[in-house]
Amino acid sequence: MLNLENEELKNVKGGGLTLWGAVGIVTGVIFVIGVIDGLIKLK
Repeated sequence: MLNLENEELKNVKGGGLTLWGAVGIVTGVIFVIGVIDGLIKLK
C-alpha cells in the first residue's frame, strides 16, 4: 500500500458540494416545480 506524506494528505480534496453544484440543484428543483404547476393548471 502506498503511504502518503503529510503535505499530500493536506492537499487531498473530497467530494464536497461546490457553489455551482448547489445552484444547479436549486435550479433543477425550481424547474420541476414549475413544470408540475403548469401541468396542474392545464387541467
